Amino acid sequence: MKKNTKPNKLMMILRGIMIIIGGFIAAYGLESVLIPNNVSDGGVTGLSIVGSQLFELPLGVLIVALNIPFIWLGYQQIGKSFAIYSILGIASLAISTSLMHHIPMIVEEDTLLVTVVGGIILGIGMGLALRNGGALDGIDMLAVLLSRKFPFGTSDLILFLNLFVFIFVSMVFGLRGAFLSAIAYFIASKVINIVEEGLSGSKTYKIITSEPDLMVDTIRDRLGRTATFNDVYGGYSNDKFKEITCVINRLEESKIKEIIREIDESAFLTVYDVAEVKGGNFRKRNIH
Repeated sequence: MKKNTKPNKLMMILRGIMIIIGGFIAAYGLESVLIPNNVSDGGVTGLSIVGSQLFELPLGVLIVALNIPFIWLGYQQIGKSFAIYSILGIASLAISTSLMHHIPMIVEEDTLLVTVVGGIILGIGMGLALRNGGALDGIDMLAVLLSRKFPFGTSDLILFLNLFVFIFVSMVFGLRGAFLSAIAYFIASKVINIVEEGLSGSKTYKIITSEPDLMVDTIRDRLGRTATFNDVYGGYSNDKFKEITCVINRLEESKIKEIIREIDESAFLTVYDVAEVKGGNFRKRNIH
């Protein structure tokens, strides 16, 4: 039992460190790029920035105060470890914004660079926290809860909630600042996805073909990938087919499409994005 608990504790510590680093990076993006150029973030952090400007309160204090109900929500809906990691991340973000409040700007006046650089830095920090089991902003938790009660998706609700945030942002930074904030938030959201899923990414290919055995043998020989079979039946004809399932990385997409085209141009193909792959025989064997 001792051998099993030590790696878990070490992993928890490493995750905590990465979340703290994520909060530090996000704070750097806010204080050195976005806020000095009158550009805000979305979510609770955006509301905190607006409140800080309106009432001349420390940004770090508002970040902590406004996130408290969302941390409780995360504890109730997602679990204890998520709440603890989120407390760590939000505290790191709050403290770092206070420490970096007067650091020099790294980008000034250039509208395009401000939104792109600020969004990228912010996205890296928030993505690092999410990848390690925590969060730096509570609005996502609220969207998850509302999606269970209303007939809307989580992403739709996040967008809807942030519309209200950017309306508040326009009260302080003007319409120009609100639009720039929305662009920076959009860039940050895309960077978050990259940090969470990785640049390489993976895809699942499902293939229904008249040559299933030849297809699997060719994929194995030319890609070094294994595949699985499922028995499927046509909804109209009730004919039995073999469906091939194969997971590849993005760099192998053109090759597998070439294989499918060579063996069976009429093959029925569906493709899915995969966030993470672990275990099994996903690791390639040497094909040379």
